Amino acid sequence: MSHPESVEPDVATAAAPSGAPAGIDPRAPRFSAAITAVLLLTVVVLSVAGLEVTAWALLTALSAIFLWGAVAGVKRHPFGVLYRTFVRPRLAPPTELEDPRPPTFAQLVGFIVTIVGVVLGLFGVEYAVAIAAGFAFIAAFLNAVFDYCLGCQIYLLLVRARLLQRA
Repeated sequence: MSHPESVEPDVATAAAPSGAPAGIDPRAPRFSAAITAVLLLTVVVLSVAGLEVTAWALLTALSAIFLWGAVAGVKRHPFGVLYRTFVRPRLAPPTELEDPRPPTFAQLVGFIVTIVGVVLGLFGVEYAVAIAAGFAFIAAFLNAVFDYCLGCQIYLLLVRARLLQRA
């Protein structure tokens, strides 16, 4: 599993390590990444097809969703709510929980990448929307398909380099 800091639950209400927020179902970020990947690929296709305004609008919406996840946390992310409401009740309980901080940081990384495309697209920089969406798509695809979270790995590197502190 590529999401760091997983904790094994003894019961459904497993305690998080001291100081760490309560763990999350590690399948939720993958579910969110799958939806995000499809939407980002749609942005790329729309942009390449010459529908730049539509692609820009969709990337703007996705950027706002990334910001929501970065600020409110992955537990309150709209796609996480969809997962908890419609998917999670149909699955067996997770075998482990994970620290929500790395996926929340990954949302910030996604926001930064997509907002660059949004701003550059607003100023008419050719292919900025498609390129930003393409980079974000690669990260979302890796998470959704291979359970490899690039933003989570960046989070770990920053923590190890002592550029980020855990709460």
